[in-house]
Amino acid sequence: MRRKAMALKIATMSLAIVLAVALSAPGRVAALDLGSVIKAGGIAVLVTQFGGQLDKFINDLTGNKKLAADQATKVVPILSLGSGTYLGAAQVTGPRDQVEQCKAVAQLEANFSGRTFRVRPLIPVDSINVTNVSRVKAVGVSAIIDVRL
Repeated sequence: MRRKAMALKIATMSLAIVLAVALSAPGRVAALDLGSVIKAGGIAVLVTQFGGQLDKFINDLTGNKKLAADQATKVVPILSLGSGTYLGAAQVTGPRDQVEQCKAVAQLEANFSGRTFRVRPLIPVDSINVTNVSRVKAVGVSAIIDVRL
């Protein structure tokens, strides 16, 4: 019951923040898909505000409570490299210094063998700026977090 109430409060706060930001520039809002703005802004806010709690929840859920001192996990947004929009969040894991460098997970999308297979690789990267990203080596994706807005 508490989790549902907290999730509702988080979603409401995120929606209010994103709407306030979007509506503060009325001339621009008409040109934007408001649903995309709300979703992208909401995901960014949620990951920023609750990334640590999500990370701990995932570690508890997966039994990954006692990491070695040189290992770490954290939650970062998933970005579409094609459009730069936020798609959700992911937990990354690896050597502590490499995980600290990871700022997002980039998602690519491609078809293989015609359209028989759709491939969506997730690549840990060092920036949320999709025009200037580099892969963070030795870091992997350990969980995907879907955000319901």
